[in-house]
Amino acid sequence: MTNNFARTLVHLIYRLVARAELLGKENIPSSGAFIAVGNHIGRLDAGLVYFLLGRQDVTMLVAEKYRKNALARWFVRRLDAVWVDRFNADFAAMRETLERLRRGGVVIMAPEGTRSPTGGLIEGRAGAAYLAARTGLPVLPVGITGTEDRQVLGNLRRLKRTPITVRVGQTFTLPPLDKKDREAALQQATDEIMARIAALLPPGQRGIYASHPRLKELLGGY
Repeated sequence: MTNNFARTLVHLIYRLVARAELLGKENIPSSGAFIAVGNHIGRLDAGLVYFLLGRQDVTMLVAEKYRKNALARWFVRRLDAVWVDRFNADFAAMRETLERLRRGGVVIMAPEGTRSPTGGLIEGRAGAAYLAARTGLPVLPVGITGTEDRQVLGNLRRLKRTPITVRVGQTFTLPPLDKKDREAALQQATDEIMARIAALLPPGQRGIYASHPRLKELLGGY
């Protein structure tokens, strides 16, 4: 469970620096476990879930590199987040995440694994697809615009709040992984997740998935 003081602090920070608009709120499950997946373009992305979701059982995965930052360590402890090694198979983080999902919690993931240097989607990694396929839980796609670090910092210098838009799509589920060709199944599941995110973003932010056949299907361009 998250610490109330930390959640209050997150709310205060976001109200001071951002003006967030949430579209598709009706698509967010009101209870039960699910996996939320979204694009990652700035440092503000991570805390948006605590700002916009009114639940206490939210788990965020945080890159190990931030362990060196005292403030990040404080927030990770207070928000009950999970440290994860993005570049190696982190079985401990996966076990902890699976356990929290089994208890009915919400897990927030950025499948790209790192911030996009261009603002457009970069290649997704298989972690979110693995969890979704293994658990069979609903996946909630989210598209974020306006949180680029340069834009946020520029507005702060001018004492302006940054307009942020968060678009939430409909939940979907992934089938169990094909044991005969696990790698291909994981890739297909990852592409499905990334295409669902891309469909919620403006064309300029769809990155390498802009011409993906699955995105064209989702957008109606069969």
